[in-house]
Amino acid sequence: MLTVIKPFCNEFHRENRMDLILSEALATVETEYLLTAKELEACDLRGRKILFAVCLSEAGINMEYYRILEFFRRAPGCLTGCSGAVIVDGSGELFTKSLARRLVFSANAAGCAFISRPLVEATGSLYNFKVISKVLGTDLLGAYQMLTERLIKRLCDFEMLKIRHPNVLAIHASSRKTSNSLMLWEKVKSYLDESIKVTEISLRNGQLLDCRGCKYEECMHFGEKGGCFYGGVMVEQVYPAIIECDCLVMICPNYNDAVSANITAFINRLTAVFRTHDFSKKKIFALVVSGYSGGDIVAEQIISAMNFNKNFILPAKFALVETANDPGSILDVEALEEKAGIFARQIRA
Repeated sequence: MLTVIKPFCNEFHRENRMDLILSEALATVETEYLLTAKELEACDLRGRKILFAVCLSEAGINMEYYRILEFFRRAPGCLTGCSGAVIVDGSGELFTKSLARRLVFSANAAGCAFISRPLVEATGSLYNFKVISKVLGTDLLGAYQMLTERLIKRLCDFEMLKIRHPNVLAIHASSRKTSNSLMLWEKVKSYLDESIKVTEISLRNGQLLDCRGCKYEECMHFGEKGGCFYGGVMVEQVYPAIIECDCLVMICPNYNDAVSANITAFINRLTAVFRTHDFSKKKIFALVVSGYSGGDIVAEQIISAMNFNKNFILPAKFALVETANDPGSILDVEALEEKAGIFARQIRA
């Protein structure tokens, strides 16, 4: 059975469009609908396949969505063993993706894994389907319908792969002498079995050029050869390691409420190899350390970049988010050893 969590919205036009899409896509699927936070609180949600379907008002708001978000944040184990996907239908051109990644972050922290590319978003005009509608040979609404049907099928068919000895790749761009993020990674790594192969790549070594946006055909040409026009550490070290790994751990200190420039360049430069290799069986994890606050913002950036766009699976509780300012102060975080051990077990799982 598929559980559809569809926060009640009184925006009738948007509700009608989403209801039309869902009625067709779920015609042959046994479903249960939950519309309010109170209904969720009365259920045992653990172990379910969940489709989150959210409509937004003209102001980009759904009040019941926020009540459901509050429930997830106050009951951090309520979605243990769940796997999910998301549909967001907006009234304008804004807020659909930001709402989706906030939902995914909170549901993931409550124990829900998300399939690769788990989001179908429909802006008010459906203009965001323009390119894919041409590829699919249909109109904008038809593209919305087809992508929703495909998403639901992938969710229903999804099973989390269990690899006994995963090949782990850790990416960072920090100074080992002063980085709290790397100190946290060292703690996590100490709890990994010796049988697990761990590869670390520093993006500080040498110049890492950001993607300048080659034409699609050029990007495909280089990707098919395992390369990129800009070469460097990405082609020589990162591409082969990404192709080989089962799990990617991104070590991301919070720089101005964003991932660092080198990590941004790393994400952008993945496009060439992503276009020629399937990442949909790989898992993404993240270590995020903030000096003051805002770790959730960085974790959400990683969700949208790596899970929404680059096709990585998002395992439950994918991010370990901590706050530490002075060099070495991460070691004073309460229950650090326990947190590092739990996170290592998630990578091993």
